[in-house]
Amino acid sequence: MVKLFRFLRPYLWPLFWVMLVLFAQSIAELYLPTLMGEVVNNGMMKGDTGYIWKYGSYMLIVALVSSICSIIGSYLSSIIGMGFGRDIRDGVFSRVESYSLHEFDKIGTASLITRTTNDIIQVQTLVIMGLRFMVFAPIMCVGGIIMAYSKDTQLTIILAVVLPVMLLLIGGLATVIVPLFKAMQVKLDKVNLVLRENLTGIRVIRAFNRLASENKRFEAANRDLTDNAIRVNKIMALVQPVMMVIMNLTTVAIIWFGGHRISQNMMQVGDMMAFMQYAMQVMFSIIMVTIMFVMVPRAQASAARVNEVLDMVPGIADPPRSMESSGKKGYVEFQDVTFSYPGAELPAISNISFAASPGEVTAIIGGTGSGKSTLINLIPRFYDVDSGAVLVDGVDVRQVSQKELRAKIGFVPQTPVLFSGTVSENIRYGKADATPEEIARAAEIAQASEFIAGMKDGYESEVAQGGTNLSGGQKQRLSIARALVRKPGIYILDDSFSALDFKTDARLRAALRKETAASTVIIVAQRVGTVMDADRIIVLDEGRVAGMGKHRELMDSCLVYREIVSSQLSEEEIA
Repeated sequence: MVKLFRFLRPYLWPLFWVMLVLFAQSIAELYLPTLMGEVVNNGMMKGDTGYIWKYGSYMLIVALVSSICSIIGSYLSSIIGMGFGRDIRDGVFSRVESYSLHEFDKIGTASLITRTTNDIIQVQTLVIMGLRFMVFAPIMCVGGIIMAYSKDTQLTIILAVVLPVMLLLIGGLATVIVPLFKAMQVKLDKVNLVLRENLTGIRVIRAFNRLASENKRFEAANRDLTDNAIRVNKIMALVQPVMMVIMNLTTVAIIWFGGHRISQNMMQVGDMMAFMQYAMQVMFSIIMVTIMFVMVPRAQASAARVNEVLDMVPGIADPPRSMESSGKKGYVEFQDVTFSYPGAELPAISNISFAASPGEVTAIIGGTGSGKSTLINLIPRFYDVDSGAVLVDGVDVRQVSQKELRAKIGFVPQTPVLFSGTVSENIRYGKADATPEEIARAAEIAQASEFIAGMKDGYESEVAQGGTNLSGGQKQRLSIARALVRKPGIYILDDSFSALDFKTDARLRAALRKETAASTVIIVAQRVGTVMDADRIIVLDEGRVAGMGKHRELMDSCLVYREIVSSQLSEEEIA
């Protein structure tokens, strides 16, 4: 948890004021019992009304100062705590954005959401409460013991017996409860995971009539979390009654032994009452610490999970100094590239070599699992190669900053991803300063202008989260328009025509060829009709190049390509 305290640096000055205000409140609280003892000893015992009014007024002023300090302390603590939580969330989000896909896979999306929300809230709450209790309680505890000792040395022995008992109880509580809080956060991850899968996969669940089984799955995860929480709360429920019993027994002991000392004229009634107040202040400060010990274990477990996100070093990092391109704009080259996913027994692709130049269309085709998407994910450096090199504009992608590299690429993923907002905002995502004319032009080339015009508000129509109010083909065309609007030197289209009908597919490819005549276009496709006209077709089979050339050349030389073609086209179409 200490690592996260670096986020408190911007709040050092407010922290100083919080401590100063809480110190003032503590002094005021400690002074009140002394005033009360003075009033009892010298006012009430002697029947001096003027003395009572005088010191009673002092007590009211001190109580008012204490209340004002408490309000100011709470206000400043809230500002510091909320700002602290905001800064950690910003830090976690920025760190996650720098992750490669490997780090995302390692932690998991559901866990990242839990860590960014619930875990940070636990730490934030601890800071808010800690600034109140961790500063106030120690001062009250130590000050209360000193003031009680000044009132009567003999009665202080009672506190010397009681306080170690309370501290042992707190220590035993922390030993039992810390593992339970750690387990609770893991179980919360599981609940989030099951919930997220059910929300995103609701269509599949309903289509296969699996609502009952998914309900049982969620109920099991929810019950596991609930049982753990109940176990924690059962333990915590025992603490307060035990503390109250100890406090009441302490009060009885003070009155018992204090009464004996008063009867022997070794102590005044006002001093005994003041001593009792100081003893209660010490005991309440211990209870405050106990409350903090309830929060600290869970916050500690949460802080460890947040630190894991912040400390994880991204597998892909920018070079210390970015190399300049060699003058080959839009040029892509693979030099004997081999890549395998972490933990995989065999490489996903092996010994891949080819070059793609501006003005050419390079198509990649192959069976499921042949490595098509893996290959193109190496160009924008979503992963780093195991051996060989991927060159863009004549420079190894590992020698260029990721921002500079990806600015050269218009990427259309296999699964189209849209964001909540308007149609124009989604297209403008590819180029922040795109004009309405550029947006309309990109949509027209992507064959999206027709269905956009049919929408209620045209380009200002709302797109639901994930594009759920659009069809698969519409989402693909908007994704293509998003890539087109930035006018990059390299276009990567990962099976981006799969949801389109053949007529739209043909029109889109014809429009793309005109628009991208000066750019390098790399297309991944399953349909033979999509790749037949490409300048270069790369056939992948089990991660290796089974053939490379134009359609006619591959029909004569590549068995794998012929099998793909014959599975999709009739003999008349092949001829």
